Amino acid sequence: MARPAISAQRHVLRALSQWPKDTLRPEIQFQDILRKRFEQSSGLSEQEQLRQANALYSLIDNRYKKKYPITGSLLRPKSQPTYFSDLVQELEAAPNRSYLERVWLRLKGVVRLQ
Repeated sequence: MARPAISAQRHVLRALSQWPKDTLRPEIQFQDILRKRFEQSSGLSEQEQLRQANALYSLIDNRYKKKYPITGSLLRPKSQPTYFSDLVQELEAAPNRSYLERVWLRLKGVVRLQ
């Protein structure tokens, strides 16, 4: 009985090891929080642990992004067509900014002169 439970827990830990690192918040990682949760909640049945491991694998593999693709009109709202591309660009640039650049952008966001 203990053997399948260990197997299910291995699936969960393997899925968590494949989870990508968060570059915006390197001190708090999602997989670390989930790992602690799974270690503390050892009272889950094997079936429930396998179901949760399957859910983690489906998120890692982008299963739902592939199954339900987003079309161009949803990504380019008429009010601000470049919003999502600007957001992605901002998220990619954020981890590499220096302290002064972050302060400057915060001040620039507070004081908006038009």
